[in-house]
Amino acid sequence: MTDAEWKKVLTPVEYTMMREGGTEAPFTGAFYKEHADGVYYCAACGPVLFRSKAKFDSGTGWPSFYEPAFKKNILEKEDRSIGEVRTEVLCARCHAHLGHVFDDGPEPTGLRYCINSPALRFKKAETSESSKP
Repeated sequence: MTDAEWKKVLTPVEYTMMREGGTEAPFTGAFYKEHADGVYYCAACGPVLFRSKAKFDSGTGWPSFYEPAFKKNILEKEDRSIGEVRTEVLCARCHAHLGHVFDDGPEPTGLRYCINSPALRFKKAETSESSKP
């Protein structure tokens, strides 16, 4: 899509994060404290990006995951935008900026996918009838 088309489907905050590489302020996003079981999707185009089972509290103020739900749904590229080398994480389908990945996460991967809340949509897992009281 063109920039004008993205501006029609994304909120101004989502556009800044996903199309211009912005970063939300730490401890302000909708999902950094989310602990429910569920799935996180790309807010721009919809593929599954992360599962709550891989989410952890990194203490950074951003939603953090130790692995993507499906590696094929994300792209990683070198980012030198702030004068240091980082690895940017993008949606593989629409190339939306999601955040960055660092090598200081927990086992089993040792990775920390640090993701901006506006780049995500969350769907809580449905409770099965057999697990209801």
